[in-house]
Amino acid sequence: MGTLTPIDAHARSTRHSTISPAILYFGSQVSLLSTVDDEGHPNLAPNSSVWWLGQTAVLGVAARSQTGRNLIANGEAVINLPSVDHVDAVDRLALTTGRNPVPERKAGAGYRHVRDKFAAAGLRPLASETVAPPRVAEFPVHLEGRVVAIHPMGGAESPAEASLLAVELGITRVHVVESLRMAGHANRIDPVRWRPLMMNFQRFFGLGGEAQPSRLASIDEEWYRG
Repeated sequence: MGTLTPIDAHARSTRHSTISPAILYFGSQVSLLSTVDDEGHPNLAPNSSVWWLGQTAVLGVAARSQTGRNLIANGEAVINLPSVDHVDAVDRLALTTGRNPVPERKAGAGYRHVRDKFAAAGLRPLASETVAPPRVAEFPVHLEGRVVAIHPMGGAESPAEASLLAVELGITRVHVVESLRMAGHANRIDPVRWRPLMMNFQRFFGLGGEAQPSRLASIDEEWYRG
């Protein structure tokens, strides 16, 4: 019998331990969220708390972050999705904040204020079509959206009292580079070509190859539009 790899050993183990992790980032997609403040100045912030349902994205954001403040005040954002090839640009924005002065807790963790996040990341802003915040020109996917609802978390009664927010963003426009489009389909993305950047417990990863064909794929994607 061959030797198990570490991954195989974990998969076959039936022994569990009870732990209390500080974060539950078991694997989620990385994005850069662009928003604007009351003066129209853009902010660009890494985010790895996003999930999708129909034509809605749900974002997890800190209520007192510049992104949270901008979403509350102006209700618009662009979810810019990088591929694994753009990991350096995303990482350049780590430990930066649009808040000035930097909140004490963030300052203690090494955060610094950056006014021009696009320049800091080495990225170019691109005008959006349905919202005020700009897109990231170099990234392969842009999802423009408007806030539908903001849900204060942790039992808070209002966003002003909350530390964390779950923000429903209704998607108003989707832009993708031509190389990601599936041949023969007007509105489909080829999942083999799309290589998203993932965050797994504060570390960057890409996707591996397809594990196996899914029976769910027998349903035409257009069925979900209804």
